[in-house]
Amino acid sequence: MRQVITTGDIPLGGVLEVLCGTIITPSARELARDRGVPIVEVAPEEFNKANEPHRTVVVGSDHGGFRMKEFLKGVVASMGYVVEDAGAFDERSVDYPDLAEKVALAVSGGRAFAGVMVDGAGIGSAMVANKVPGVRAALCYDRATARNSREHNHANLLTIGGRMLTESQAEDVVRTWFATPWGGGRHQSRIDKITAIETKNFKGNRG
Repeated sequence: MRQVITTGDIPLGGVLEVLCGTIITPSARELARDRGVPIVEVAPEEFNKANEPHRTVVVGSDHGGFRMKEFLKGVVASMGYVVEDAGAFDERSVDYPDLAEKVALAVSGGRAFAGVMVDGAGIGSAMVANKVPGVRAALCYDRATARNSREHNHANLLTIGGRMLTESQAEDVVRTWFATPWGGGRHQSRIDKITAIETKNFKGNRG
């Protein structure tokens, strides 16, 4: 089954390398042109070497989510992903906006294909991450919300309330989130609208 690249997969900058034969939607090509992102087709053997970001997951937390983040790093790694830790690195007090921005920028910049951010409740980090263009962050608290955020909303960043879930519950959310593919189809037009709203307002903010 060939991969499909949609507007939600176009980074803010750099070069987007895709497997030869990948389907690229017209709206995705148009957004790539607008952002100045060349799309380069790569043979499978070279793609696997050059696209480490497609296996990289950036994780982060504030002090309230530190312990849960440390636990979830092992969960993510066990699924075969490369884990990059953006901090915090201990339980000393830090501000969740700083860490959530770091995780979101890694995703929007194409350094990682997904992010996981943990704070006390998960709400603030979702708010912060969704301020970064190209990021679709979702606060999930059970399997149903994890599945929905991926299948319907094409989420690329997961936020979790480290003080709201047990380790077992959080692991269920993470494993479900990563195992659920993007549904496409009827959901694509809605993601295109999210991207259009984001692009319109981002350009407006730049004057």
